[in-house]
Amino acid sequence: MEFKLTHKDKKTKARAGLLTTAHGAVETPVYMPVGTQGTVKGALMRDMYEMDSKVILGNTYHLYLRPGLDVIKGAGGLHKFSGWNRTILTDSGGFQVFSLKGFRKITEDGAIFRSYLDGSEHVFTPEKVIEIQNVLGSDIMMVFDECVPFPCDKDYATDALTRTTKWAKRARAAYRGEQAMFGIIQGSVYPDLRKRSAEEITSIDFEGYAIGGLSVGETKPLMTEMIDAVEPFMPENKPRYLMGVGTPEDLWECIERGMDMFDCVFPTRVARNGLLFTSTGRLVVRNAEYSNDFTTPDAECDCYTCKNFTRAYLRHLIKVHELSGMYLNTLHNLHFMIKLATRIRNAVINGVFSEEKEAFFRKYNA
Repeated sequence: MEFKLTHKDKKTKARAGLLTTAHGAVETPVYMPVGTQGTVKGALMRDMYEMDSKVILGNTYHLYLRPGLDVIKGAGGLHKFSGWNRTILTDSGGFQVFSLKGFRKITEDGAIFRSYLDGSEHVFTPEKVIEIQNVLGSDIMMVFDECVPFPCDKDYATDALTRTTKWAKRARAAYRGEQAMFGIIQGSVYPDLRKRSAEEITSIDFEGYAIGGLSVGETKPLMTEMIDAVEPFMPENKPRYLMGVGTPEDLWECIERGMDMFDCVFPTRVARNGLLFTSTGRLVVRNAEYSNDFTTPDAECDCYTCKNFTRAYLRHLIKVHELSGMYLNTLHNLHFMIKLATRIRNAVINGVFSEEKEAFFRKYNA
């Protein structure tokens, strides 16, 4: 993997870059659709190509449990198995494992957990997680970290930070092959812990660095405070990935703070429940006020949904629980997020980030 920083905004910390992997070039800033189970929920790989998405995510924990490594290895890796020949980033599964409260045990060696499918016991160590991602064949792999809940006390956050650093070193030592590996900065909502974690993780020579453990219940101001605490310690010549963050508002605020890569299930999750992102703000299309609204969901959007269907029709589909309604809404929200990241990138390149942000929020009501 190669990363080249190409443009920097003069007024803010916003940046544009080019990340190149064996499966193609990814222009940053970038929103990455989440393909937890080897597919983006509610959409097709064909749609991802048509939206010109350059990178999607997979999840180590879920793919390890089902369909299992034997199946994916037999298929020739996750790219061939899923029919996606562009860049794939795989999360380590740390968030999922540590979300299994009552079903997992943390040790200095790793985490012991029970499958949510059949209750069988499994062990994830930093080395094991790298081995799994080697089989998956992703272009970018994440180290196994301990993601703490919000809120949590400082002692717990400190212990988790210490383990995360130790595990990161072990993961790097176990590294084999041509895949890129990203380290993950933790520290909960404690600025001094965030700074410590950033210093420790960036002292390990990873191909990129991520901020984890945010967007887990804390307020937006607290989230941006943590980003501000960490950003000065993140190398300028490496990609910066803000994990699990990705609403339209988040993209503007976090790119302004120097972040490059984003993923979030929120756009697709809310789409399935009838909430659309539009140029004028969030549209809850399932509401009764749209039952006779025969206008396009977003007059400024050129996605398949907006070019062919009305708010009234989308409301009807959602109300009668038609899968096509969830599908069309999902297409729109993914298209909106991918195009928004491109719009912001172009604003950075053209030196008008602040002006473009102001223009966006002049119309957009969260």
